[in-house]
Amino acid sequence: MTVTVRPATRADIPFLAQGNAAMALETEQKQLDLALLTRGITSVFDEPRRGFYMIAERDGVAAGCLLITFEWSDWRNGDWWWIQSVYVAPEARRLGVFRTMYAEMERRARAQDGVIGLRLYVEWENQRAQQTYASLGMEQCHYHMFERPFVRV
Repeated sequence: MTVTVRPATRADIPFLAQGNAAMALETEQKQLDLALLTRGITSVFDEPRRGFYMIAERDGVAAGCLLITFEWSDWRNGDWWWIQSVYVAPEARRLGVFRTMYAEMERRARAQDGVIGLRLYVEWENQRAQQTYASLGMEQCHYHMFERPFVRV
């Protein structure tokens, strides 16, 4: 089976929404509001400054996706590319889908002026994902993440 990676289009929004909803339920036991999620995904296509989605396909069928968002670093005068909303369909796991998406993101980031690196966050308990990221050359950084979410309607 051949895995290819391409930029997502608006036609991929249903797959992106399904993948994000499945990932949230699987990893955090969160049931996402599909209408809100779809609006959020659509907003990325409406405002490219927010980021971009990529789709992985196995033999022409969508098998995975991820979102890249940007974080400006004044210390380094460049952008970190954050890998977010990673989803690989259950039947495509452990077949190199994420590894192929990651390799393509690293290739694109290195080719883009002003990109200083790749980042992502992972749950403390997700040892399998942490091992995967380490095997790709990523290193655990020394920061803890804090947040204060606001309720928005």
